[in-house]
Amino acid sequence: MSEPVFRLARRGEDDAIKAFINAHFDMRLPLVNVPEMYRYYYTGADGAPRFAVAEVDGRFAAAAGFLPASSAPGAGIWVSIWAAAKGHNGIGLELMAALPDLTGARVVACNNIRPETLAFYRFLGWTAERVPHYYRLGTAGATVLAQNARPPRPVRPDLGLERVESAAALAALGLPPAPHTPHKDLAYLAHRYFANPWFTYDVWAARENGALLGYAVTRTVPVSDTGCVPVVRLVDLIGADAVLARLGGALDGILHAAGAEYMDCYCAGIPREIWQTAGFCERCEGDGTVIPNYLAPPLWENTEYYYFTSDPADFVLFKADGDQDRPNLKY
Repeated sequence: MSEPVFRLARRGEDDAIKAFINAHFDMRLPLVNVPEMYRYYYTGADGAPRFAVAEVDGRFAAAAGFLPASSAPGAGIWVSIWAAAKGHNGIGLELMAALPDLTGARVVACNNIRPETLAFYRFLGWTAERVPHYYRLGTAGATVLAQNARPPRPVRPDLGLERVESAAALAALGLPPAPHTPHKDLAYLAHRYFANPWFTYDVWAARENGALLGYAVTRTVPVSDTGCVPVVRLVDLIGADAVLARLGGALDGILHAAGAEYMDCYCAGIPREIWQTAGFCERCEGDGTVIPNYLAPPLWENTEYYYFTSDPADFVLFKADGDQDRPNLKY
């Protein structure tokens, strides 16, 4: 067996990549097999698939899909699909370790890995942990979806949030100061939230004295999906941690305007103290609280997510990062 060759995928290799993933992943994935989904996530501006591959004797031994967080040189990437041929798991791990050099990414991260693989990424010297889950009830009364949830924490009005109506309006506002990595640019945000073919997102701007401080992104799951009550998901935040700490009153307003039972957020990297100041409670494993994640239709159980990052400094991850917060399409 020859030494593996690690490289980026080339134009025209889409079908070969799809066939490899289907042959070596343990389920058939809509991400690969729904054409619109594959194009949305994995087709780059140059037409080449956003995959890195490992070849042995001219045949694929591993493949990893990735999504750039911006178009700037050295942009961080979110790893998506990862698969290795039987007997080549070691080469698959080598491919993961090669991603920073292949893509030029300063930060390589993924927000939905299997818990049994945490040790693999720690072996690479990367950080791999559970994603914390936060929530805020809309009322202190009876709930339909949430179980054993704590009452909403007090918040005070501070920064307001104004709706950003379009990608053009987003471009006109520009980017706020944001220390978090991977750094997301306007093109990424426009593609992710205004050009999404399946979900409708609400992008909100926080400004003070004319200065843009941050963006919050929410998605409301309507009664037509849940069959009972709306739910608001806080899926992204662009800005400093201190901005989130000042948004409790505004987020509470969005929650109540939607008539939602609760607002929740999966987020790693922002301290729980900031979330508490913003009026959120943390759902911890084993604490008896159930905040359903699957809502269309509802599944009355908790969902745990796990992530890795090649560099934990200033790293922040939200539910909608990478290929997450997507519909479970049939194909």
